[in-house]
Amino acid sequence: MPKRHSQATNRRAAGAGYHPAVRYYRRQRPGRAIFTSLAGLLLLLLAGCGGKGPDAALETYLERLARPLDTPIPELQAQTVPRMPPRRELQLETVPGNLGALDFLALTGCEVQITIGKRNSSLGLMATPSQRLLLELEFLQLAPACITTLRAEGRDALANDLEQARRQKTAQLPTLIFNATLASHEYRKLWQVPPLLGDYPAATSSSVFSALAAINGATERWLAGDYRADNLDFEVQLSEVAKGDGGALLKALALQAESLESGNALLERRLQQGPLCRGEFRPAAADIVRTVIEKYFVGAIQPWSAALGRRQHELLPLIRDLEDQLDSVMPPAYRDWQQQRNSRIKRWAGAPREHVATLQDLLDSCEPA
Repeated sequence: MPKRHSQATNRRAAGAGYHPAVRYYRRQRPGRAIFTSLAGLLLLLLAGCGGKGPDAALETYLERLARPLDTPIPELQAQTVPRMPPRRELQLETVPGNLGALDFLALTGCEVQITIGKRNSSLGLMATPSQRLLLELEFLQLAPACITTLRAEGRDALANDLEQARRQKTAQLPTLIFNATLASHEYRKLWQVPPLLGDYPAATSSSVFSALAAINGATERWLAGDYRADNLDFEVQLSEVAKGDGGALLKALALQAESLESGNALLERRLQQGPLCRGEFRPAAADIVRTVIEKYFVGAIQPWSAALGRRQHELLPLIRDLEDQLDSVMPPAYRDWQQQRNSRIKRWAGAPREHVATLQDLLDSCEPA
């Protein structure tokens, strides 16, 4: 791809801190609002593109842009969404410990006896990662009172065994939380890439944000030694996470970047032929291109892009908060995927800004001196 003019680089630096599209188009039409409402965007997509979603809107924009410039749309390498590793590479093993060897009957009178019984039952041994976590939290909450009772009764050997088990479960807690959250079936569903985007992100809700925030808050409490947990609430929160749109967000950001990078390559090919306007000569293509930008990019693509940006800035900080809390136990497979995800999001999210800068490069020659 040809190297971008240094003029674009200077413009980006000068426009840091606010959206360059706003700066450019407000100068051209000061009294005209830049962004249409999301409802208006959906009407444009459905009426103008047969309801096929954002990919159709982007394709239409590129075709309309290429026509007056008499330049073909370059085919660039498709952007790929990083897929989460198999679950078997993410689930962490924990040492069984000595709970099974404790004298169950000797714990009579302690509430923790029932918890240990559930933990050592066939159902407990086959428990899902979330249920296993909840059982261990229950043990950590009840064990101290039992240890105190045993010592008061002079049964120090049993108290020491129970204390050893408590310390072991405390050390394993970050691993148990990781298995029940970031490595779980529900969080994998969050990042599952849908076959089609439809009208995404118009049909999304804030439920996934509330669920993620609640899980993050509970994790912070658990790691600080407050082991209270509402089993039903936690399972409901996980089910809300599974309905989330992380995969759709990645797919949409990749689509946007792929399309706009094709548009940039198209514009740069045209720039290689010389300026669009030369002196007093202003070709009809200049006005047609400006109309295409106003109608198809500013009118349709930018509102959709802004909605993606809002979704990204609401979802990703919640994910990163939990990742930061569990960083010490994160396996290499997850860390590699996390790094790929973050680097691609960072690059993809800059696509609209890069495209606006390239559009400005093309139209600079048509600006009055």
